Amino acid sequence: MPHKIGFVVVSSSGHEDGFSARELMIHAPTVSGWRSPRFCQFPQEIVLQMVERCRIRKLQLLAHQYMISSKIEFYISESLPEYFAPYQAERFRRLGYISLCDNEKTGCKARELKSVYVDAVGQFLKLIFHQNHVNKYNIYNQVALVAINIIGDPADFSDESNSASREKLIDHYLGHSSEDPALEGSYARKSDYISPLDDLAFDMYQDPEVAQIIRKLDERKREAVQKERYDYAKKLKQAIADLQKVGERLGRYEVEKRCAVEKEDYDLAKEKKQQMEQYRAEVYEQLELHSLLDAELIRRPLDLPLQPLTHSGSPRHQKPVPSLPQLEEKGTESQFAETFLQEKPSSYPLTISPQHSAVDQLLPATDPHPKMNAESLPYDERPLPAIRKHHGEAVVELEMSDANISSARRGGMSGEPEPLTEKALREASSAIDVLGETLVAGAYSKTWSYREDALLALYKKLMEIPVGTPKEDLKNTLRASIFLVRRAIKDIVTSVFQASLKLLKMIITQYIPKHKLIKLETAHCVERTVPVLLTRTGDSSARIRVTAANFIQEMALFKEVKSLQIIPSYLVQPLKANSSVHLAMSQMDLLARLLKDLGTGNSGFTTDNVMKFSVSALEHRVYEVRETAVRIILDMYRQHQASILEYLPPDDNNTRKNILYKTIFDGFAKIDGRPTDAEMKAQRKAATEEAEKQKKEEIKALQGQLAALKEIQAEVQEKESDAMKPKNQDTQGGKAAHAEAMGIPDEHYLDNLCIFCGERSESFTEEGLDLHYWKYCLMLTRCDHCKQVVEICSLTEHLLTECDKKDRFGKCYRCSEAVLKEELPRHIKNKGCNPAKPEKLANRCPLCHENFTPGEEAWKAHLMGPAGCTMNLRKTHILQKAPALQPGRRSAVAASGPSGSKAGSKIPTPKGGLSKSSSRTLAKR
Repeated sequence: MPHKIGFVVVSSSGHEDGFSARELMIHAPTVSGWRSPRFCQFPQEIVLQMVERCRIRKLQLLAHQYMISSKIEFYISESLPEYFAPYQAERFRRLGYISLCDNEKTGCKARELKSVYVDAVGQFLKLIFHQNHVNKYNIYNQVALVAINIIGDPADFSDESNSASREKLIDHYLGHSSEDPALEGSYARKSDYISPLDDLAFDMYQDPEVAQIIRKLDERKREAVQKERYDYAKKLKQAIADLQKVGERLGRYEVEKRCAVEKEDYDLAKEKKQQMEQYRAEVYEQLELHSLLDAELIRRPLDLPLQPLTHSGSPRHQKPVPSLPQLEEKGTESQFAETFLQEKPSSYPLTISPQHSAVDQLLPATDPHPKMNAESLPYDERPLPAIRKHHGEAVVELEMSDANISSARRGGMSGEPEPLTEKALREASSAIDVLGETLVAGAYSKTWSYREDALLALYKKLMEIPVGTPKEDLKNTLRASIFLVRRAIKDIVTSVFQASLKLLKMIITQYIPKHKLIKLETAHCVERTVPVLLTRTGDSSARIRVTAANFIQEMALFKEVKSLQIIPSYLVQPLKANSSVHLAMSQMDLLARLLKDLGTGNSGFTTDNVMKFSVSALEHRVYEVRETAVRIILDMYRQHQASILEYLPPDDNNTRKNILYKTIFDGFAKIDGRPTDAEMKAQRKAATEEAEKQKKEEIKALQGQLAALKEIQAEVQEKESDAMKPKNQDTQGGKAAHAEAMGIPDEHYLDNLCIFCGERSESFTEEGLDLHYWKYCLMLTRCDHCKQVVEICSLTEHLLTECDKKDRFGKCYRCSEAVLKEELPRHIKNKGCNPAKPEKLANRCPLCHENFTPGEEAWKAHLMGPAGCTMNLRKTHILQKAPALQPGRRSAVAASGPSGSKAGSKIPTPKGGLSKSSSRTLAKR
């Protein structure tokens, strides 16, 4: 039969002072276990040597509440590891690993108990601890293990297996079935049965001395069953059950005593010690009275570990145990049971929840969804809490103060709550007059169970009040009950708090309607209790917070309360700067939930009070509060649209610098179906990238065409070079004749001539040409942004590449013109521009935005001709002055126009526009 296997710690990779791995060899409520060094390197490892070679069936690990390893690996070996015995070493064999919960759901207030079922043979067990889970308590990044338990069988214990097989063979021939219902649950008939007394939870929550007594009684019970002394076995079974409760209580006292010592509260420590000694003496006296144990065999030094390496079930390691006196089956079990457990000390209960993956996990009572309701158990059967240590200070989570624990006895001394103090009598005088002093004394008792019983008694009393009772009596009873309910809502004990909520719900939904009391009484109930309930939503206990918030939401939806519109008015009160984080978060969460349930129509919630509250909450220091406020504002916008904008700052760049307002306005855009700011930027970026891509493709295509044209031109020039030589001589003679006809020597042909528009004038000296370029040339214009003079045909290129303000311009991929970037999205979206044709097919005028015939001469015809560009302001100015021009000048202009060019007086026109040097020469005069 598997049993607990003793072990020693062979080695560990390190430990913090005072938390050696050897602590793992002791199982008791007050052990601290092993801790890794601060800021250690991972992985950490521990090697255990079992007292004998065994087959491990089950491993149990009790993790720390906040120093939690993310993963623990298990390795097993038959012999010493290599670094201890290099000549007979064997490699460790990996068994697997377990993952531990990060404990966030419990707020790091519970210890996790992992049970792993394995089947492996060996004598050395190695545990490897990986990186810790990060939380606010584990400031040194440590991992820890409170306890480990190994359960298995001796691997070479063949005699027992042979004996078991012989017994099975005999049972087979006698017709006895091992699955006999009468023997179901008996370890004597199951080879794989593991006794609860070998479980790690038993030793970790039991007083070590009492645990040894329980084990001895369990051996006696097994002997009694084998000898068929069933009455005696039944008596021992009852004694073991009661002693388990005694052991848990003594273990709890020991923990409280240790905590008092660490806090240097020696008076409390002394009180706990005396309490333990007195209680232990009473228990042992009862054991002697019922002849269950010899007192001489009970006493052991508490400071020594009790059999850390042996187990009574292992024949190799049994030690001689003094025989217990033979007991007679006399006396009743009830007499023994009634003498135990007369006290109900305080604790913060945990629950043990089984899991299907062979994992046992300790969960705290603060878990909102416990798998096993510890509140329904007798108080003394509830397990102990975890102990948290922060910066050297030990803190035990208790539901009530340690003071006056001896007054918490029920069924013991008096059976009644202690009398009321003078202060309590004055405070509760009106309630005493109506409900009686006994009930009020119970509600004021220092014992939580009396407070809970008083509320339950009041609940029953109100339910039994008959219809037809005078209204005044009903009203007085109601107000006295609400007085006690308000006090109980502030109670730190969960069961008392829940009893107060149950009573309050009954008063509102049953008592008032049953006796047809007026709405004023309902309003009194709500106004007296809601502020206190709201305060409890900021409690440090998650269970209290959740319960209080859920009850407020439920109460707000009661038909008797909903029409009063009281609760919404409390929820929209501005958050106080010094309020707790939990309180602010709970108030925001409640507001969001009730807005969905009640809306803003005749519910107490209005657009004005909700928006003012939410906008002020955007400035709160807690991120979760601000996030909930954003969610509420967006929900309000879905319902009320434009009216919400009155409570918010304008949607501009300065406002959007605040990430919360940016989120809000983007949310509005999504609700309206509009693109958000980020989406608009993405669209603009995509449009710009597409335009740049198209431009690059066009340039690449034009470069290819240009290269092809150059090749063709080279071939043509080579073929026609001989034929062109005679004609060239004739052309040069014609040009000289033309120059002579005009009276201009050949070497002075470009003097007094505008090379852009072809106009010639005697006034075109160096300064005169500059003035002409600056004001009158029809082929040039001034850039409005940098004031440089540029060719009109290259104005777009100038704005995009040369202008001082070129960063402000972008190119429209449709019309290929330069447009201000801030107007480019609207320009592209409107699709009102005239699409440009490829440069090979048409020229594009940046003034009138029209496409016209390609070629350089076409530019002169378009910009200077009367039927050309209508947006060339210089041409309009010259046409207006045309009648006043001198005939000689007019003829010169005409001769140098497009027709004059065709006549043979071609004027060289720069293809790329003015150079930068020329532009700088003409600029800003």
